[in-house]
Amino acid sequence: MSTPEERLSELGLVVPEVAKPVAAYVPAVRSGDQVFTSGQLPMRYGELMLTGKVGAEVSADEAYGCARQCALNALAAIKAEVGELSAVKRIVKVVVFIASTPDFTGQPGVANGVSELLGEVFGDAGVHARSAVGVTVLPLDSPVEVELLVEV
Repeated sequence: MSTPEERLSELGLVVPEVAKPVAAYVPAVRSGDQVFTSGQLPMRYGELMLTGKVGAEVSADEAYGCARQCALNALAAIKAEVGELSAVKRIVKVVVFIASTPDFTGQPGVANGVSELLGEVFGDAGVHARSAVGVTVLPLDSPVEVELLVEV
């Protein structure tokens, strides 16, 4: 069976460099056999992919793409902590925050950007518990923020 990095490559994706924190925290912390990521924004090449609220300036499809980038950034933080993604035994929990308008109710569809990517990369080990939460605003006016908890 191929490694998670090989499966990412097959999808035309790469694990990016770890996104620099925007405040006083670290990208990930390992505690025993678990790694907790800090909230990851959809940073690509050092800049947010998009800004604004889902349901207004950002479409649900665009937010889905942002969620996938957040997942890649979280995987980068995990890889930096444990050395390689094949050390991940299980994706345990995914939390997706979506800055959205009051009438937008498609948060689960946006969060699928993370869940589907993790399933493609980790197979059965990528099946996880999840929360998809609508919020009024996120750091830097990001439309999406993602946290992962994994077992290693």
